[in-house]
Amino acid sequence: MPDKPPSTPPGAGRPAAAPAAGGYPAPAGTPPAAAPAAGRQPASGTVVVVEDVWGAAFDDLAGRRPVLREPEAWEDRPTLERLAAGAAVLVVRNRTKVDRALMEAAPSLQLVARAGVGLDNIDLPAADDLGVVVSAARGANARSVAEMAVALALSVARDIPGHDRRVRDGRWERSNGVELQGRCWAAVGLGATGAETLRLAKAFGMRTTGFDPYLPEGAAGDVLDERAASVEDLLASADVVSLHAPLTAETEALAGPAFFAAMKPGAVLVNVGRGGLVDEAALVAALDAGRIAGAALDVRAEEPPRGGPLEAHPRVVLTPHVAGLTGEAQERVASMLAGDIDRVLDGLPAAHHAGRISRPERPTPTGPVR
Repeated sequence: MPDKPPSTPPGAGRPAAAPAAGGYPAPAGTPPAAAPAAGRQPASGTVVVVEDVWGAAFDDLAGRRPVLREPEAWEDRPTLERLAAGAAVLVVRNRTKVDRALMEAAPSLQLVARAGVGLDNIDLPAADDLGVVVSAARGANARSVAEMAVALALSVARDIPGHDRRVRDGRWERSNGVELQGRCWAAVGLGATGAETLRLAKAFGMRTTGFDPYLPEGAAGDVLDERAASVEDLLASADVVSLHAPLTAETEALAGPAFFAAMKPGAVLVNVGRGGLVDEAALVAALDAGRIAGAALDVRAEEPPRGGPLEAHPRVVLTPHVAGLTGEAQERVASMLAGDIDRVLDGLPAAHHAGRISRPERPTPTGPVR
């Protein structure tokens, strides 16, 4: 998960003007808010932000509705439970564990607003059962993730981190890299981030292929030169393989020994999906055997990770789950979530619901606020 950017002290209503999610500054002139008293319950109808999520749209939202910002609350379960118990809306990223027990203990909860795409930290079936809408900002950070995927592939292909280290050490050592043009980029997962990554790959003059068992036939045709029938089908010809799939029982450790054995010799792996998609021991073995040229991982099975073979490997580029963290993306995320918060609390369906329901199926604690 991303390093936590600087955030304001906990407060109700409008936050102090300080860097928000991804280090993006809140608009100048934002008035500070008083810190809440310890143990205070949110007022009825409150939107409770328990991670580093903010943006101009949330400034606007806080002018119309009660908003409590506690960006570190996800770290302490008792605090999280206390805040959730009185919340109408819970705003999270990927670190807050929104399980059945938390939602059952939050009788006023109408909406869980997820600032991002992956839902492995939210019990979606339980939310559906309990009548809680889950909204996710799908597609809002697709361009940011795609640009990062290409940057990571280039970092491996041209050994940019290695050259940087050697120059700083006083070693002016030059070596050949490889171009992306004319090579093949394969995406596993053809949702918003996978499709946008292939769009950028085509701009580099690359051939593109991809696999997604849930994508309708004919979809993503504008970015695909060829659609693979299986993961195995695309590995043999791909020079860059990027992972964009969600983490499920079917995709856990997808990139394991058989996956790496099927990859084209000299290929590069880029993971901007979920860390659990990669069997890290199998990746190290493939690198040490010279089976693949290198890997770039923005996500890890354990976040933050403990130091190990990947951290020490010269052909691995590592970043701290920041592919989707740009100021532009976070403003889009905030706008999508704030819109759904207004819609749900006004009795309208969420535009970006991720589960079965788009309207809460619980008693509404407050009426429309205007």
